[in-house]
Amino acid sequence: MAACGAAAAEYSALLSLSCGPITRRRFAVSCRGRPPGNLSAQQKKKRGKNIAPKQRSSNAKLLLTTEENGQLPSTSLRTSMERPQKSTSSEDDTNGAISQIDEKIAAIGNEQQEVLPYWGGHILISAYQDILLLNQARLQAIEDVDKILTEKEALQKKVDTLEMNLSKALATKGNINTDIPGDHLEKFTKEILIESALSGGNPAHLCESPLFMELTVLKEENMLLKADAQFLKAKIVEFAETEEFLFKLEKERSLLDATVRELEARFLVAQTDIWKVVPLQYDVWMEKVENLQHMLGCLKNHVEKYAALLDQHDDLHDKIDELEASLKEGKTSEFSPYVVELLQQKLKAAKSRHQAGHQETNTHIQVYQQLTEEFQDNLGRLIEESGRLEHSANSMPSEFWSHILLMIDGWFLERKIPNTDARMLREMAWKRDDRICEAYFACKGAKESDVMETFLKLTLSGNSSGLHIVHIAAEMAPVAKVGGLADVVAGLGKALQTKGHLVEIVLPKYDCMQLDQITNLKVLDVVIQSYFDGNLFSNNVWTGTVEGLPVYFIEPQHPSKFFWRAQYYGEHDDFKRYSYFSRAALELLYQSGKKIDIIHCHDWQTAFVAPLYWDIYATRGFSSARICFTCHNFEYQGTAPAPDLSYCGLDVEQLDRPDRMQDNAHGRINVAKGGIVYSNIVTTVSPTYALEVRSEGGRGLQDTLKMHSRKFVGILNGIDTGTWNPSTDRFLAVQYSATDLQGKAANKAFLRKQLGLYSEDASQPLVACITRLVPQKGLHLIRHAIYKTAELGGQFVLLGSSPVPHIQREFEGVADQFQKNNNIRLILKYDEALSHCIYAASDMFIIPSMFEPCGLTQMIAMRYGSVPIVRQTGGLCDSVFDFDDETIPVELRNGFTFARTDEQDLSSCLERAFSYYSRKPMVWKQLVQKDMQIDFSWDSPASQYENLYQSAVAQARGAAQT
Repeated sequence: MAACGAAAAEYSALLSLSCGPITRRRFAVSCRGRPPGNLSAQQKKKRGKNIAPKQRSSNAKLLLTTEENGQLPSTSLRTSMERPQKSTSSEDDTNGAISQIDEKIAAIGNEQQEVLPYWGGHILISAYQDILLLNQARLQAIEDVDKILTEKEALQKKVDTLEMNLSKALATKGNINTDIPGDHLEKFTKEILIESALSGGNPAHLCESPLFMELTVLKEENMLLKADAQFLKAKIVEFAETEEFLFKLEKERSLLDATVRELEARFLVAQTDIWKVVPLQYDVWMEKVENLQHMLGCLKNHVEKYAALLDQHDDLHDKIDELEASLKEGKTSEFSPYVVELLQQKLKAAKSRHQAGHQETNTHIQVYQQLTEEFQDNLGRLIEESGRLEHSANSMPSEFWSHILLMIDGWFLERKIPNTDARMLREMAWKRDDRICEAYFACKGAKESDVMETFLKLTLSGNSSGLHIVHIAAEMAPVAKVGGLADVVAGLGKALQTKGHLVEIVLPKYDCMQLDQITNLKVLDVVIQSYFDGNLFSNNVWTGTVEGLPVYFIEPQHPSKFFWRAQYYGEHDDFKRYSYFSRAALELLYQSGKKIDIIHCHDWQTAFVAPLYWDIYATRGFSSARICFTCHNFEYQGTAPAPDLSYCGLDVEQLDRPDRMQDNAHGRINVAKGGIVYSNIVTTVSPTYALEVRSEGGRGLQDTLKMHSRKFVGILNGIDTGTWNPSTDRFLAVQYSATDLQGKAANKAFLRKQLGLYSEDASQPLVACITRLVPQKGLHLIRHAIYKTAELGGQFVLLGSSPVPHIQREFEGVADQFQKNNNIRLILKYDEALSHCIYAASDMFIIPSMFEPCGLTQMIAMRYGSVPIVRQTGGLCDSVFDFDDETIPVELRNGFTFARTDEQDLSSCLERAFSYYSRKPMVWKQLVQKDMQIDFSWDSPASQYENLYQSAVAQARGAAQT
């Protein structure tokens, strides 16, 4: 015991001399620790063999230093032992063992402080050196493990990043570079081996490490992923081809759907036309049947094409089934989960698209079959009924007779028949003689020469009771429309034709005309030459039927291309353009050899006709006609320097006189004045406007109008009640009538939704205004009406634009101001379809014009049950009568009027209208129904024009007899 105590004391002293007090540290090691003093020699050998070569050399150096100097390098040891490490379960065991050794050594040192014998101290020093070497090797191993763990974490992050990028590539482009992950893993493996070799590690031991094994597993997984990716790429290519085919198939189906919808619409239109023609039959009927047969052929072709697409659909379905089967048969466990999921999603989407397309295709096929059966049934019924019909000339539509007249005129102008025969045939067609109808259908399909021969065999005796009337104008609805003039020419022409008169129209052939509104448009094989500016110029003559009226279109072959300007008016040379047209139109009538009763010209653009006719053509024997001139707006009179009148061949010296065409401005002529002076009949578009223009409203022509007052009359225009009819209007969401106003409320709701207006309160009044934004229309009052309506709790809709830029900008500013107000909408353009909807939806319609020759919008508004609010001027005075004016018969009161041009008078009028609307709904309803039943058709105006025409013709015939 004494010897042991001495040895322990010596060991403690040496320990304190060599390295000072030993502080305990925690070491991050993975092996179970045990006190170094208890190790056997064999265990020490085994432990020593596990030290890396680099560690062995440093240990040897440490031992040599100790033997030579007699002390240990405690400073470097302490420094290396002071780094804090992360603790693990194995660390706790090692630290516990070291603590036990320290405690025991400290206990021995305290008990025995004697110096050990030489031999005992030598043994203890050797043991302690072994312990120090072992601890140093353990520390180096800890550092190597830390380094490996850090590299493993970095490698894992890169692997995660690669997997993420791979998933993105699969989800988006499907284009995978499968070599990159493997290359990176191989690179990381080499780097680890190199670093291990440089640091003195053993590559064989490194290959057995968990990190290296994990890298090996990752490389194997990458190889599997590479195989999966190759398979996925092949499937993606196949899917891309499938999707491309589906896209083309869907595109084909969309085009086919659009074609079918167009065919259905055309079929319905053709079906409607056919039933109109059934009682009329003959030429028009045959054309419709041919069109229907052509449509049937087209429909059949489309169905066959769709059937072929169905076969392709079946092939696609087989491909999808095959792909699904191959996916199910494969070992999906070997694939990456996201690869399998992506394939399944694409397969599911392809199947759903295929099924939807297949169902829709079957639906369309059924619809096509039903339409085909219905088509064949209707065609058979049509043919059966047509066989029972007898030829009746009176049942033929106006389009048929217009076609006959144009055909006869074409023969004469082309010099194929003489003038006398042409007159006789025209009169037959004019009287709607059964014989000409029978002759036409008897020659159906024959050569033109045979048709002419058959017609020339016909004879006719006696005179017609109707008049031959030709309108020469710059506009006609719907082929060339700018304003109300176009509506008047078409409406009046149709009304006069209905009364048994022969009516023809002559128009310029604009390049911007609505050609789709013209039936049987063709150019005649004849050239009409007319004089202009000292030369003769050729003109092509086109013919066609518009709204049942025969129309001639003159196409000048002049270098200036007068009517190839992409617009009707507003050119710098308008005076030249229309003087040329007026002369060419008269030349056409003159060379046609027609015996015309009335030539009716409109506005200054064709007022040249009156002086041209009397000064030039009447002297050539073309003197049967009487001239009627209608000025639709005396604001526009066609003034120009006097010498410009000579362009069309008129004598400036004779006409530049105060009693003829001289304007009030010195050195200028006035074409509208020439129309007044040289015409037999002068009209304007309302009685009140006729009174106004005899004073300051005449814009300088009041004295001329007073001088010719005996031939000057105002006739209120009408409207085309076929076009403007709420019970048949195709633009409306719901059609309605005076006896059923529910449709009007439905149209109001529809317009509110379409324009984004507040629609919770169905009873909120809607005020509308459809107009050109020009000073004549009372712009300041329109603006005030917008604000006043908002103040009264109503809604306001304005539709229209301005040709004046600063006015357009001004109203754009107002529109911006109310952009977020859901009760005000300004649509600063013209939209025909939208105008119909606004008429039908509005409760009130405001027209605060400064002057208004006639006005058609108030008549249309009443036709649609919108109560007018107007200023008392021009035609508005003749069509709208105040509801509170007791001096007017109750049955005539149909709206609200104000007289002055100030905002206060308009405000008072609006307040009265709002009061009736909100407080007396039944009275308002009765007012709406009464307005809708007022007759604003062309029947009455046409009768007045008819009386004027007949009176003028009678006077001419009486003068000729005397």
